[in-house]
Amino acid sequence: MTRNVGGIDRLLRLVAGAVLLALGAFGPLGWWGLIGLVPIGTALAGFCPLYPLLGINTRGRAA
Repeated sequence: MTRNVGGIDRLLRLVAGAVLLALGAFGPLGWWGLIGLVPIGTALAGFCPLYPLLGINTRGRAA
């Protein structure tokens, strides 16, 4: 599993995941807010399983 998620991408994923979790906890999403764990997990791992299928690498260099 080579890392394919760059710094800005990771930050955006963390923010988006936190917003989804917050909307689930305090807003209208309810249990659907747990979907926010996916972008948080991919940001922490530095790997997005969909990126290789699409030929995307936001890290900038091969790891």
